[in-house]
Amino acid sequence: CFVYVDLRLRKHIYEVLAGVVVITSKEAVQHQGISLTMEGLVNLQLSSKSVGVFEAFYNSVKVRDPPWTRIKVAKLVPPFRNENKGHPPQLLLYTLRCDMRRPLLAKDLSKTCEFMLHCQPQKSKVQPSPVDFTISPETLQNVKERNSLAKFLVRGHLDATNCVITQPLTGELVVESSEVAIKSIELQLVRVETCGCAEGYARDATEIQNIQIAEGDVCHGLPIPIYMVFPRLFTCPTLETTNFKVEFEMNVVIVLHDDHLITENFPLKLCRV
Repeated sequence: CFVYVDLRLRKHIYEVLAGVVVITSKEAVQHQGISLTMEGLVNLQLSSKSVGVFEAFYNSVKVRDPPWTRIKVAKLVPPFRNENKGHPPQLLLYTLRCDMRRPLLAKDLSKTCEFMLHCQPQKSKVQPSPVDFTISPETLQNVKERNSLAKFLVRGHLDATNCVITQPLTGELVVESSEVAIKSIELQLVRVETCGCAEGYARDATEIQNIQIAEGDVCHGLPIPIYMVFPRLFTCPTLETTNFKVEFEMNVVIVLHDDHLITENFPLKLCRV
């Protein structure tokens, strides 16, 4: 007969993972035990920029299981509750797998689902780190023919670069002058993932959000607010371990009407308090 096993999670915060195992069948089901296994691991995806480094690093990374990995579910399937007190989450990807062992002539059943963890907020306060910035031809990096650039001057500030992940990034930007008309001003949020070993490191930057804060040739001297909410599914607290780290940066991108791009980069440190 058809038998189906499903996992339904109700709660997955720092200390408690709760839910139910649902078994669907038109007839009585015999089994030799039901267990839940939780795994934490780092997934690696091959990038053309990290050929060679990836293969060497892959052999050095091992799946690490938290000490609260496996629990047994009673013969009558109840709701489950797995507590994680004293073991803060350290890994990037968590999966929960339910296994049902069945008699010899019946196939064992398994169901796997991914879930996210929210770390407990840190008790310490984040020290504000306001940053004032000026963007002009003289401040640009990686420019070969600086004298050929049109004259422009942009000033502004960020209220903090040490950011609470649940609160918006705020600040202000003012276009003081520009010889070329401005087409657009954008905020680009970038996630930077670095992994490696003794053989070398691979660094991959991914744009995860782009917000336009001004369109067209804006009035000179007019303050333009900077306001960016961090996307929940694509950000996490800044993380650094022996073999990998996850960091975040924000770029202020000014697009001119001749399609030239002016970019100013700001490293960010995200935390949860």
